[in-house]
Amino acid sequence: AHPVSILLGWKGGITSTSVSPRHQMWGVLSAPSSNFSSPNFPRPYPYEMECTWLIVVAKGSSVLLSFSHFELEYHATYDYLQVYNGATRDWGNLLGTFCSCSPPPPFSSTWHVMAVIFCSDRHVAKHSFAAAYRKDACGGQLTGLSGEITSPCYPESYPNDAECRWTIGVTSGSSLLILVFADFQVEGGQGCSFDYVALFGVPTTAALSLRRYCGSARPPCAVSSAPHLLVLFKVDFNIGGRGFKAHFYSVGECQEVFTTIKGNFSSPRYPNFYPNNLKCQWSIQLPLGYQIKVFFLDMEPEGRSSLTGGCDYNHLAAFDGGTENGSPLGRWCGQESPVPITSHSNQLLLVLHADHNTVKRGFSITYVGGKVSLGCSTALRFHWDMP
Repeated sequence: AHPVSILLGWKGGITSTSVSPRHQMWGVLSAPSSNFSSPNFPRPYPYEMECTWLIVVAKGSSVLLSFSHFELEYHATYDYLQVYNGATRDWGNLLGTFCSCSPPPPFSSTWHVMAVIFCSDRHVAKHSFAAAYRKDACGGQLTGLSGEITSPCYPESYPNDAECRWTIGVTSGSSLLILVFADFQVEGGQGCSFDYVALFGVPTTAALSLRRYCGSARPPCAVSSAPHLLVLFKVDFNIGGRGFKAHFYSVGECQEVFTTIKGNFSSPRYPNFYPNNLKCQWSIQLPLGYQIKVFFLDMEPEGRSSLTGGCDYNHLAAFDGGTENGSPLGRWCGQESPVPITSHSNQLLLVLHADHNTVKRGFSITYVGGKVSLGCSTALRFHWDMP
């Protein structure tokens, strides 16, 4: 079969300046599998094009993308192709930027949407690319700081007679992989002998737990020190349920503890966009008799909700003490410039929440510890070593 490129619209313009605008074309591919290619393929592609293909498959599935032909101009500042994990063109979702004649590797998305963007300049056109995708009913190879997995058709009932395997890889520089179940409803039964979820460390086959998980109780948070974590979802021939949704993240730059009197840290990938589906924690723990002052150098998570005016999506929160059960010291989002905050104890926790949608630049923070002393007036005095 010949590659098929489905483009739903285009827009362009004429300007008197020396730089002409790109003609923009876009298309939505919603079949379980299909082929697509650059305009005019296998002939050279047009100049000054920006083409976007949005691949959307059934919820609970992932997108598997591969390239059968690839030939672009030699440098990404001229002609290039980008692949995004999701619908938004955010840096945190970028899976890769490609040019020249080396075909990109196969890609697997972490949810049911993937975007492919091709841009050409006004010089030198090559034969471009031909690609194919297919819906992966369940399972796949997943890597990155964080991501999400769901049972097939979630939140609708999952199909019968299914076996899904997700292999989650630890990112470079990380030592632990954490899996948290946000929702869980799988057919129950004695010993979970019907439908179940099981976890394994890879390359070993030793189960992380001696039990399978089923029913409506969410499994406990799983922590793996193996290079990869295998999530197995097995379904028998009848009776299903809503299934499950789980988030994974690797521990490293996203989970840190600071014990020095001074320090600084920032959101993952700062000043580039942080990834989706994150929950990062930075815990500052100083000796007894100290308090902590935090200075916000730069701040840009996702903005406030247009409906509620609150930080309902991505936000940074601070708590007095070492846990989220401590007294809240603040909650911020958008391009805010928070005033410095001071803890009441010798511990302070900062937590970044990021959802599966829009991401931004994040934040940069510095902190300093101050020793509490009693002066002659019995009033508390703080001695800060300013950053």
